[in-house]
Amino acid sequence: MRRMAILGFVLLTAIGLTASLLAQPAQPLYENDFSKAELDQVPGDFLVIDGQFTVKQDGDNRVLELPGAPLETFGLLFGPTEKDGLAVSARIFGTGTGRRFPTFAVSLNGVSGYKLQVAPARKSLELWKAERLLTSVPFAWESGRWTHLQLQLRKAKDGGWEALGKAWTHSAPEPDAWTITHVAKEEPSAGRPGIWGSPFSGTPIRYDDLKVTRATEKP
Repeated sequence: MRRMAILGFVLLTAIGLTASLLAQPAQPLYENDFSKAELDQVPGDFLVIDGQFTVKQDGDNRVLELPGAPLETFGLLFGPTEKDGLAVSARIFGTGTGRRFPTFAVSLNGVSGYKLQVAPARKSLELWKAERLLTSVPFAWESGRWTHLQLQLRKAKDGGWEALGKAWTHSAPEPDAWTITHVAKEEPSAGRPGIWGSPFSGTPIRYDDLKVTRATEKP
């Protein structure tokens, strides 16, 4: 009886530990908050496509900054190279000047992959594939406030691949559901996540809390 009781205790303990581990969020595959990055440099693990990205001091925090000029589109890649099953997120800060506004984005699958973009001039959150706009939804961007972006790509249950995104202002709660979605039939190419920016307002764009995780199964 005593042996059975001990075995039962061990089994219950193992079940409890397993449940606890499953309840914990998955460890990021990549993350960078720039707290240990060297000022006025770009981290060595970044692949800069174009743009003078550098780490700057922002109060007590360090961020990655894209200067306000020239007025072109710039980006860089980071993290693992995979075809699907990844999610990328970041905080991005920009300001408008008069009727001029920046655009900024996070992306998956390399330069020609999926891009979740905030376009303040069009008051929209947009999902792009390479140079093709797939879909958009209204989005109320706030100048001078940090904006969270999250994008993931996963296999769809009915075939194809789902690209899902959401964006929200730093002071607001994260939306429970994805706010923009698209299902594609064509198989994606493997590539790295990235961040992008177009400083059309002539003011810098700042990036922080870059993170890459496994895609979730939630609706």
